[in-house]
Amino acid sequence: MPIHLEDLDVVSQAAEVRSALIVPCNMCPAVTAAIDRKLPFMRLFRSFLRSEPFEQHIEELQSQLGDRGIATEVFKSPLYYQWFLCMWTEGRRQKLRKRAEKFDAVVVLGCDTANETVREAVKPTGVKVIEGMRVTGFMNAKMTFDLTGNISFKDCRIIPISQRG
Repeated sequence: MPIHLEDLDVVSQAAEVRSALIVPCNMCPAVTAAIDRKLPFMRLFRSFLRSEPFEQHIEELQSQLGDRGIATEVFKSPLYYQWFLCMWTEGRRQKLRKRAEKFDAVVVLGCDTANETVREAVKPTGVKVIEGMRVTGFMNAKMTFDLTGNISFKDCRIIPISQRG
C-alpha cells in the first residue's frame, strides 16, 4: 500500500525565496490527498490519469505561496510510468535539473526517497530544496472501483513504520 504523508509548513520554509518549482510525486501524496479529503483518488471518465484531490492540494499550496509573493510552477509528470518520483529515469531527472535552474527553490511533495531523488537531481543547480511532506506511516486500505469509473479507497488505516535498531 502507499505511504501516508502529512504536510509540512512550506510557506515558512520558503520565506526567503521569490520563486519555487513544485515537484510532486503522483502516487503516495495523491492517494493521501484523496483519503484525507474522502474523495475518489481518480475519476477515469472525468479526469483520466489525474487525481483531482491532489491537484486541488497543489493549487492550494500555490495559492498560499502566491499570497506571499512567491511565483510557482508545477513540474508535471503526466505519464503513468513517471508517477513514482523515486523511480524516475535519468532523462526525467535531467529535465527536472534544467527546469529547476530557473527557480530559487524546489518544493518536493513526496516521501524521503522522493526528496533524495530531487536533491540529487538539482544539486548542481544550487537551488534550495524544500521538503513539503513527511512520512507518517503506511496506508492499509481497500481499493474500490465503481461503474462511474471512480477509483477510491475505503477502510483506510495508517500503520506505523517500524523503527528497529
